[in-house]
Amino acid sequence: MTSGPLLTDVIVTFCLAAGLLYRYGNWQRHNPLVTVAVLIAWYFSLLIIFVLPLDVSSTVFRQCVQESVHLNNNANTAHYGNITVLCAEPWSNVPENVLFYLWRIVYWSSQFLTWIFLPLMQSYAKAGEFTFRGKLKSALVDNAIYYGSYLLICGILLIYIAINQGLQLDGQKLKAIASSASNTWGLFLLVLLLGYALVEIPRALWLSSSHIYTLNLAYFKASKLSTDKCEAEETLDDILDSVQSVACCIRPGDALYGHLETIMHKIPLDLRQGMKRRQRTNEDMMDPPTLKVLVRLHKQLIKALQTYRRCETQWELLVERVIFLEDVTRNQMSRDHRFKPTFPPARPAWVNAIYTPAVEWYWHCVIKGYLLRTVAVISAILSAAVVLSEVTFFNKRPVLSIFANFLNVAKANYDYFSIELLSTVVIGYLCFCAYSTVLKIRVLNYYYLAPHHMTDEHSLIFSGMLLCRLTPPLCLNFLGLIHMDSHIIKSHIMETYYTQVMGHMDVVSIISDGFNIYFPMAVLAFCLATYFNVGSRVLSFIGFQQFLDDDDLTTDLIEEGKELVNREKRHKQRCEETAGRRRMYQERFGSTARHAVEARSIIREDSSRSNLLAAAEPIDSYQSNLDDGMNQEFNLARIGQPPRGLFDDI
Repeated sequence: MTSGPLLTDVIVTFCLAAGLLYRYGNWQRHNPLVTVAVLIAWYFSLLIIFVLPLDVSSTVFRQCVQESVHLNNNANTAHYGNITVLCAEPWSNVPENVLFYLWRIVYWSSQFLTWIFLPLMQSYAKAGEFTFRGKLKSALVDNAIYYGSYLLICGILLIYIAINQGLQLDGQKLKAIASSASNTWGLFLLVLLLGYALVEIPRALWLSSSHIYTLNLAYFKASKLSTDKCEAEETLDDILDSVQSVACCIRPGDALYGHLETIMHKIPLDLRQGMKRRQRTNEDMMDPPTLKVLVRLHKQLIKALQTYRRCETQWELLVERVIFLEDVTRNQMSRDHRFKPTFPPARPAWVNAIYTPAVEWYWHCVIKGYLLRTVAVISAILSAAVVLSEVTFFNKRPVLSIFANFLNVAKANYDYFSIELLSTVVIGYLCFCAYSTVLKIRVLNYYYLAPHHMTDEHSLIFSGMLLCRLTPPLCLNFLGLIHMDSHIIKSHIMETYYTQVMGHMDVVSIISDGFNIYFPMAVLAFCLATYFNVGSRVLSFIGFQQFLDDDDLTTDLIEEGKELVNREKRHKQRCEETAGRRRMYQERFGSTARHAVEARSIIREDSSRSNLLAAAEPIDSYQSNLDDGMNQEFNLARIGQPPRGLFDDI
């Protein structure tokens, strides 16, 4: 027996979690404690997903050994450690009890992080107090309602157990109560997320193969994001005005001056310089502030800065994406089959040698569309299999769950590799559906994961909490789909080490025999609602505008988004032209003072001329080319197929 595959999963999962955290986080700027806590949360959540298939294959092998021993009680060849040909040993077999202790560490550590440590850390980071004790007290108060609701569920379960005769509380039952309360909350959210994603992901992949549809959707998002960005800027300006008014009332040496310095250090340098340029009047003067006023102002500033940075980051990324989609749409009409971007990206020489303009054109304009359609068909098949298995997994005879039937065939042939492959694919798809949906919810978009090290600490902490809460119920639901949870299918089978650690909630029948079995069937109702766009139309009716094909307001927002992006693109073009002229003049005139002054004057003159011409020209050359080839199709199809984003504007 060897533990090579387990060690490989442990190492690969850590590298994956660290790589993702490096991509989204900024370990040089963020608090080291936040970075370590989020890394552990991401790592343990991903580790459960990667290692659970090994637990499934190991359980199948142990069950085969147990059955062989039972059938051959007097045979010396059928015992664990010297297995007969009746029970072929898995290629990835893990030594006994290794997984049990691994799950104990991983599961209870992740539960401690998600329910106690990370919420406190998140509230602590948003607290406006200026001392450790004050921040900790504020964090506890903020989480009081949250913890109270969780403890209320546990208390009801404890009372139920206490009043039932014959039931005694022990450590195992207390752990089962704690894990059940957590998993019940996670299962409720999981079904909602899956009910949306199992339909929306295949449909979005299929529609994404259309460049016109993708571009119109990006214009629509740009228009709405621009409104959010303006609101964030106005809110931040109001708070900065309040900070400046308070600063006029506090002088060096005052008791509150140190707290004021703490607030001022939170403001970025460019915004601080803008505050200094503002002229204050006597009307702006106010009474000397109190400590409570500074605490409230500090907390408002932290939240406003987070919202402002999030909107700025989203806007920059969205503008880059729209410009790229415009390039793809324009290059589709290219006759020489060479991709010509508006702003050539900076790439290493060896990348440009491989990823030539011809290769880039065929990838974006030909291959990528067919690939997206293929992936959409595969995901639609997986979604249908998941929905069918969710509504039939509780039926033992006959076995109706598709995944359970596949597993039974693999078990009969001792095909452990197929068991692990099936488990990995199903768990991976369920995780992709659940986690990708969370990132689309606008209520939770306050916590936004942005690449290129631009994610703030609050969003990283929130993502760590969410992964730790959703992963355990998701894995338990998967074990039920493949009939590996004996307490759901009511069959005497060997349990996985994972369910042994988590325990079962048999002491509360309403959860074990009701909620955990029948509530996942509600995923079918949510899938039907998503397919017929019930949620999108309801949200649009009450004022949350959705991307719909039969709505004039949607068309207006697309046109508005197009104008906003064109304005940003012209500004970016002028900046690049100015930078190019600066480099040209420096190379031409050298570093002498007279020539440098002459170069700067020419640059200013050219820049003014460029701005004047840009203001005189209604559209740029790119827009003219794009309109000639695309406007006719846009006028006919208007905005193409609607994406039906239910969670885009909640």
